[in-house]
This record gives sequence, structure tokens and C-alpha cells, in this order.
Amino acid sequence: MNGDATGRVGAGVTLGLLAAWAVHDAEEVATGPRWIRARLPELKERFPQLPDGVWRTLESVDEREFALAVAGMAVLVAAASADGYRTGGRSAFYRAALDGFGLHGLVHLGQAAAVRGYTPGSVTSALVVVPFTLWARARLRRSLPERPARVRESVLGLALAGASVAGAHAVARRLTGRSAGRRPGRR
Repeated sequence: MNGDATGRVGAGVTLGLLAAWAVHDAEEVATGPRWIRARLPELKERFPQLPDGVWRTLESVDEREFALAVAGMAVLVAAASADGYRTGGRSAFYRAALDGFGLHGLVHLGQAAAVRGYTPGSVTSALVVVPFTLWARARLRRSLPERPARVRESVLGLALAGASVAGAHAVARRLTGRSAGRRPGRR
């Protein structure tokens, strides 16, 4: 059951966030670092306005760091989903994570549009992330007293997602003994 008369939503809405995230990040883990390495020269040529630091950081991410960053995000998404489940969907943490997840999916679709092709995460963004978020938000609106979505809350959700990803990568770099912008083997 995904909603009831008590003003709570069920596990499909709350714990479903973790399941949808796992499907999405499986695509990213399977394709991310390899895709970046293969496309980096083309991307640098196509988007020369981006600072060199962006390219150095992207170039430095390997499969191990990426997998550790995903594991770090798993902890955050699991905590948000569990808090959503515990509160029947009322948790501000859960809602911010849900909004950030959905907006993150739109960013992936924007990236795919910018490169005019596939980018890691774009397939599951279109098929899982955005549809799940819209469905979950609709269930929340039907089951809980809900005020209209505010731009400020959406921006905060996206900021939470961005900060979480950056933090997860920073922790992963530290755990792997690497620093941003440095390739493996360089000191």
C-alpha cells in the first residue's frame, strides 16, 4: 500500500527511493569512469569554456573512487529512505532527498542533451529517476497535507544532491589516498 487514510505513505514511496537510486547508480557505476575517459578529449574540445580544474577532476576519477563515492551516497539515500518510511513520508530529509534525486535526473537529461547523446545515468534518469520522483510526489500529495512545491525547496534539494555527491567523492578520494585532479600514480 502506498498511501492510507492516516496521512502516511507506504514503503513503495519511501523505500522505493532507495530502490530507484540503486537502479540508477548501477548504470552510473557500469558506465561512468570508462565513458568519461573515452569522451574526455571530445568534451574538452566541445566545451572549452569549462575551467581546467573540471577536466583534471574528471580525468582523475577511477573506478575504485567512483564505487566508493556511490557507496557513500548509498548510506545517505538509505538514511533518507528509512527516515521517510519511519515518518510515513513526512520527513523533511526524505522529501529533500526525493526532490534532489528527481532534479538530479533532470540534470542527467540536460547533460545528454548538451552532448547530443548518451551520458552515464541518462537512460535510468528517463526511465526510472524522473518517473519515480513524479509518482512518489503524487502519492505524497494525495496522502499527506501538502503545501505547493516552492522553488526554494527545489533549489535546496538539488543543492543537497550536489553537496552529497561532492562530499562522497571527497571521502572516496581520501579513502583511496588520492587527491582531486591527480591521476593514479602521480604524487
